[in-house]
Amino acid sequence: MLPFIKTHPLQKIAQELREDLLDMVHKNGGHIGGSLSSIEIMIAVYFSNLFNLKKDHFILSAGHLAPALYTVLSKAKYFPKSLLDSYSTFNSPLQGHISTEVPGVEYSSGSLGQGLSFACGLALGDKKKKAICLTSDGEHQEGQIWEAVMFANKYKLGNLINIVDFNGYQIDGSVQDIMPLDNLATKYIQFGWTVTTVDGHNLHQLISTLKNAQKSNYPNCIIAKTIIGKGISFMENNFHYHDIKILPENLYLKAKSEL
Repeated sequence: MLPFIKTHPLQKIAQELREDLLDMVHKNGGHIGGSLSSIEIMIAVYFSNLFNLKKDHFILSAGHLAPALYTVLSKAKYFPKSLLDSYSTFNSPLQGHISTEVPGVEYSSGSLGQGLSFACGLALGDKKKKAICLTSDGEHQEGQIWEAVMFANKYKLGNLINIVDFNGYQIDGSVQDIMPLDNLATKYIQFGWTVTTVDGHNLHQLISTLKNAQKSNYPNCIIAKTIIGKGISFMENNFHYHDIKILPENLYLKAKSEL
């Protein structure tokens, strides 16, 4: 018999935000797969009370996860929830990739692989503040990621935390088929980082690991194993839902019922 694991109180927020995310993307399309896989990660950063995000920094390097971040920022009262209705429309600040026009966002990201370098600069600039970066597994096929990894080790950026949303898929298929990362944890360890692998949908694990990362003297990498399209059966582990144009009404209603 499997041990009973008490649901984390913040899981209710994850459920609510998945529904908000589905409503947004259903109307105007967007990157839904990774957004669904990264919700708990962002909730752990914004709602665990571990960080003061008026002082500490959160950098979304994987800018296509914008729909997830918008729902989180709305829940955290950076802007009214009604603004979510304008997602991906003309003159709205809430576009398909994030920009600093959005309240609460300090880094515009579209090109992958660059956000960790920006986070390194923030961490070096003020070591009393935490710099938390969210990258994707596919981003680790970019060389600039590894330049940043070396930089963080050289300058001993113990206030830097890189969380990897490792759902195993990117826009054209599986990461393993397109450009294998092999043992990502071992690579980070060899570059002098502290590494922890967690269930990216388990808020207990995420929050506990983030808490420990705050005490480290070394740059931290948290590899969060997640499921693309988490919560919607026909999207889970299906790279075709990395990005969608518009979700047909029958599939929207099916997804809504599952959530």
